[in-house]
Amino acid sequence: MISFETVRAEALFASPAATGADLTRAETDRLITEEIRARGGIPGCAAELATRYGEAPEIAAYRMRWALRVVHDNYHLVAPLERVR
Repeated sequence: MISFETVRAEALFASPAATGADLTRAETDRLITEEIRARGGIPGCAAELATRYGEAPEIAAYRMRWALRVVHDNYHLVAPLERVR
């Protein structure tokens, strides 16, 4: 079962936001919503994630860690993740 956290992070990963950007909740909401719509739903975001991991796994892993941190920070999940450097 996929979590809301994962869906949000995948959409943020696929967005045009710069890796490492310190996004507000409003910015995060907007980027996630726009990306899910632009890619035709959640599967489109997951497909973009898979494509980028296939092309450059090291860069994709770094970006996904950032996306997960932003989602944790903005949705006040239980344990904050370490900041990506």
